[in-house]
Amino acid sequence: MENYTMEGRTYRYYGQEAPLYPFGYGLSYTTFRYRDLVLNPPVLPMCANLSVSVVLENTGLRDSEEVVQLYLRWEQSSVPVPHWQLVAFRRVAVPAGREAKLSFQVLAEQRAVWVQDWRLEPGTFTLFAGGQQPGQKTRAPSEVLSAQFSVTGTARPLRSC
Repeated sequence: MENYTMEGRTYRYYGQEAPLYPFGYGLSYTTFRYRDLVLNPPVLPMCANLSVSVVLENTGLRDSEEVVQLYLRWEQSSVPVPHWQLVAFRRVAVPAGREAKLSFQVLAEQRAVWVQDWRLEPGTFTLFAGGQQPGQKTRAPSEVLSAQFSVTGTARPLRSC
């Protein structure tokens, strides 16, 4: 094999065609609502980590678990990158009619791109939080919230942080 790029070889790089069973696919016995997605700070220095919080509410009649998923999308990059990248997930048990506030950290290294070495680049990013991948079509509806943040500074090797 001479071509090691993932272009066209995994669902993260396909065009508009969605995978048949994407990560997190499945049914639930209840319904969940996501709200209050907060990214802090909304403008990051190059080597900083991003703090994320989101509220998950069980709006159904049964106690249940939800797999909360965070995906990152590069809005512009100097090299090909996935449409979105899973950066965190957590299975959370939420009793019926209750809510849970969840906190996550998105590390600087999770924004790195491969350019003969792992590099951090400035730019705008979108973070998605929900019970499924962004744009996923399922029989059991689940919200996916999104918010943008920016990274400032000059591109640098990850190891220099």
